[in-house]
Amino acid sequence: MDLENQKRVKELSEKYGPENMVVLLGAAEAEAAGLAAETVTNGDPTFAGPLTGVQLGLKVYHICEEAVKSEVPADLYEDQVGMMEMVLDVDAIAEEMSSIREQYCKY
Repeated sequence: MDLENQKRVKELSEKYGPENMVVLLGAAEAEAAGLAAETVTNGDPTFAGPLTGVQLGLKVYHICEEAVKSEVPADLYEDQVGMMEMVLDVDAIAEEMSSIREQYCKY
């Protein structure tokens, strides 16, 4: 997650409260999604950004996870995500996201 997005997440968390936020990711690989998820839950693991040492514990999901997919109208999901979902390893992404939530989410 780039430094500007880390700053935005931190500011929004301070403004609205971390218990009122959900981060939705769309990274194409499980490892990239996991790194971003870890950043918004446990702090920046690269020790380079505004979330270094900041454990927000935010709820975080990937757009391709069933919990999110089921909340989006099917036609909209298909139009916006369908093609991408066909080339992703959705199971690996879901597993990575679930692991991060179990370890670091507070809400």
